[in-house]
Amino acid sequence: MRKRIITGVVALCVFAPICIFSGTWFFGFAFGVISLVGIFEIAKCLGLHKNLFLTIPMYVASFGLPMLRYFIYLNGVSKPNSVFLLYAMITAFIFLIYFLAYVMFGKNKKNLSDVLTFYALCVYIIGCFSSVVMVRFTGTEKFEDIGAYMYLLIFISAWVCDTFAYFVGRLLGRHKLIPEISPKKTIEGAIGGIVFTLIALICYWCIVRFAFGYEGLYIQHICLLGIVLPIVSQIGDLIASSIKRQHNIKDYGNVFPGHGGVLDRFDSAMLVAPVLCFTNALIFCANGFNL
Repeated sequence: MRKRIITGVVALCVFAPICIFSGTWFFGFAFGVISLVGIFEIAKCLGLHKNLFLTIPMYVASFGLPMLRYFIYLNGVSKPNSVFLLYAMITAFIFLIYFLAYVMFGKNKKNLSDVLTFYALCVYIIGCFSSVVMVRFTGTEKFEDIGAYMYLLIFISAWVCDTFAYFVGRLLGRHKLIPEISPKKTIEGAIGGIVFTLIALICYWCIVRFAFGYEGLYIQHICLLGIVLPIVSQIGDLIASSIKRQHNIKDYGNVFPGHGGVLDRFDSAMLVAPVLCFTNALIFCANGFNL
């Protein structure tokens, strides 16, 4: 426990500068590095980390796509999220062709299912971490800087839900959630995580609205996200746990001693980011804002 607390404090000290410089190239760079480490961890989990023909292209994409989203923002491109998604889909398609060609014509034959599993998980990891950068540099015609307040919802919702699901589960947990995947998670803990996340996001909205005087976040939007995002974060956590259980590993890495690797630390936040992107797009478009 002592190691976990110390590591948590150190991680917070590392994460703080990322938030402070979130409006600069450093944000894209940081999540490019985090994404790259995540790709290495999943490659090692699948036993493919020594296969450079498969890993190097994914390393390049994992670092390059978050940085690309920042440079699209920097150049003031119209509808930046749409432009970025187009580039991302083209990249994903090219890599799919490359991976299939590798399986068919490569000298060291690899099982098609293993290669496609690696491909799918890489798309998931890169897409999730790139979505964090997308949320940060999202803006509307009326609220150009809304992303500066919106991206923190990813980490608040994921980490508050994770923390309170654990404590509520320890205190009140009686019914197992999905014991085959995560034996310690309980239904009571999951509900507690949702409730406390909703409270945390409402508190965050109050701070942003009344302490900073920012009017771009609507309470109805926040309440909706306070229910949706903690559910999604728990699904992301279960996805990561399921992969680890299938491959008989405890942690993806040891970047954060006591907490595991990048994928262990960000597993619940990862899926939240693209869902927040999608939710924002629906809500903003419904209110007549262009992204």
